[in-house]
Amino acid sequence: MILLLTAGLAACDRQSPPAGQANASMSGEVPASGNASQGDGEFSYRLDRSKAGTPAPTFAFQNPDGGDATLQDFAGRPMLVNLWATWCTPCVAEMPTLDRIAQSYGPKGLAVLTISQDTQGAKAVKPFFAKHPLPHLKGWADPDNHFGFDYATVLLPTTVLYDAKGKEMVRVIGAMDWEGAEAKALIEAAMAS
Repeated sequence: MILLLTAGLAACDRQSPPAGQANASMSGEVPASGNASQGDGEFSYRLDRSKAGTPAPTFAFQNPDGGDATLQDFAGRPMLVNLWATWCTPCVAEMPTLDRIAQSYGPKGLAVLTISQDTQGAKAVKPFFAKHPLPHLKGWADPDNHFGFDYATVLLPTTVLYDAKGKEMVRVIGAMDWEGAEAKALIEAAMAS
């Protein structure tokens, strides 16, 4: 399993610094160009519905204050769970669009959880959020990579959309422009659950 995760993380890491998971830089907004669902432009992803109906995992991860949290803490709400890392260039590129989705849909009930897979946990996440203006996102962390092993997509970013009953609807493997038409349709379906 460790080799599988390492290989997957290496796929994302092809554009990152070679050692130490140094924080990636975010030079501002990264515009989407072309049709993302076909892999053109900055955002490239695929949708996976093979796990639809699977319940959300129950293991603990770190909340922004360093305490424990679980996805069950958000029961009764649709959830967008994004696995990312500070050193993953595509992950960092989609963060501004996730922030705006959290701003738009958070007040309507959508929980947007950006859960870092950095092995340094809060030591990597807190400086990242201090440096980058993402006021509607919080620095959740999973330094033991429970989510990475559970989802087994072997690529960051990976986002899983859950309905209000805590059942998986769809996985987005790769970076998506969360303000695009396809993303908004997925979010609206979760909101209607």
